[in-house]
Amino acid sequence: MFEGLSQKLEGALQSVTGQGRIDEVNVAETMREIRRALLNADVNYQVAKEFTANVKEAATGEDVLTSVTPGEQLTKIMHDELTRVLGGEHEGIKMAETPPTVILVAGLQGSGKTTFCAKLARHFRKEGHAPLLAASDVYRPAAVDQLKTLADQVNAPVYSIEDDGEIVEDAVRVANEAVAEAQNTARDIVIIDTAGRMHIDEAMMQEVEDIKTTVAPNETLFVVDSMTGQDAVNTAKEFNERIDYDGVVLSKLDGDTRGGAALSIRTVVNKPIKFASTGEKLDALTPFYPDRMAQRILGMGDVVSFVERAQEQYDEQEAERLQEKIRSEEFDLQDFYDQLQRIQKMGSIKELMGMIPGVGNKISDLDIDEEAFTHIEAIIQSMTPEERAHPDILNGTRRRRIARGSGNEVRDVNQLVSQFEEMKDMMKTMQKMTSKGQDVDISSLMDKITGGGGGQSRSPR
Repeated sequence: MFEGLSQKLEGALQSVTGQGRIDEVNVAETMREIRRALLNADVNYQVAKEFTANVKEAATGEDVLTSVTPGEQLTKIMHDELTRVLGGEHEGIKMAETPPTVILVAGLQGSGKTTFCAKLARHFRKEGHAPLLAASDVYRPAAVDQLKTLADQVNAPVYSIEDDGEIVEDAVRVANEAVAEAQNTARDIVIIDTAGRMHIDEAMMQEVEDIKTTVAPNETLFVVDSMTGQDAVNTAKEFNERIDYDGVVLSKLDGDTRGGAALSIRTVVNKPIKFASTGEKLDALTPFYPDRMAQRILGMGDVVSFVERAQEQYDEQEAERLQEKIRSEEFDLQDFYDQLQRIQKMGSIKELMGMIPGVGNKISDLDIDEEAFTHIEAIIQSMTPEERAHPDILNGTRRRRIARGSGNEVRDVNQLVSQFEEMKDMMKTMQKMTSKGQDVDISSLMDKITGGGGGQSRSPR
């Protein structure tokens, strides 16, 4: 996500980082590099021009020129301007005073609209709401079945109309009756999935307008494929002129290494980005926070989002239980397995590492095997509860049985047990050092895990 843009912006900022002062000459040179980076990232020309002009004006002010740390100051100016371009403040969904809250979702076919509807239902369920999905995409083959399949995974009902097993092609009726169904069944949110087309056409626009007029939604969202760059921005503009939507959803943002759509769309259509979809899984949806996204683009990480994801998986009691097991040296392979499960629910490892300040751009070329945990889990699942609790009883016979059961080699089982014991030693060391108020030497601890390999990564198998 924004990988190419982040690297180029970091390179442009290096020309002033570490210098004693910023002058108009090196600011002008830096702005040229930044403008080129933005245009290469498929950012709208006027947006790129205005962005660099605003940064240059702020950077050449008297306070900045005499700053002790001009490089850091310029980075902050860049962050503030990126935040402004991305929308400034986070804007959420406008909820109805009297339920249900009705959300109309529109977009081109292939933009990820139907999947987003299921993701949004999951998002609201996590917040304690009871969503209902309305299948108003009545033309695309199997569209209703797709929505039902996805809805089953998030435990949300779908309202559709069928006659003798055939889908009734009346999108307005489906939407209108779905709202009534929500009122009758105490569902406080209705998410209406509308039909997409391969391109903008009159019939599509008219149908969405008719649904909007009939159900008077509290929120109309436009889903756009961020990987299509300026085409996405142009489509968003045309849709907005017809249906005047309330917010934008950027889908497939994890595949957008350039960032042109995200950086252009708010300025061009003057509508906030409300959600970002960052993967195919139904939990890969996050509210869009402009300031956090600006931090990630500049390689500053996103600690707040990282902590929020961790808090979703760990409550205070669980954290205390885990801490006590580590303190009493009772942390076993079952606990290890449980923690792997929680980590995977937080998102991809590379994405999580990118949220850590100073790490994002340094791992851009790192090939992280997201399936590495699968082999570890298979090995642990092939163990008996006693073996998970007491790895020291794993003799040769047991290890051969576990290897066969998990589809691995005996050396893989040996490596896992060895690394687990090293990790326990590391956790014990950290516990002692922190209890004494000492700083933890991360480098030496990493050497201990990797066998003194200078922090080089090992194969998980």
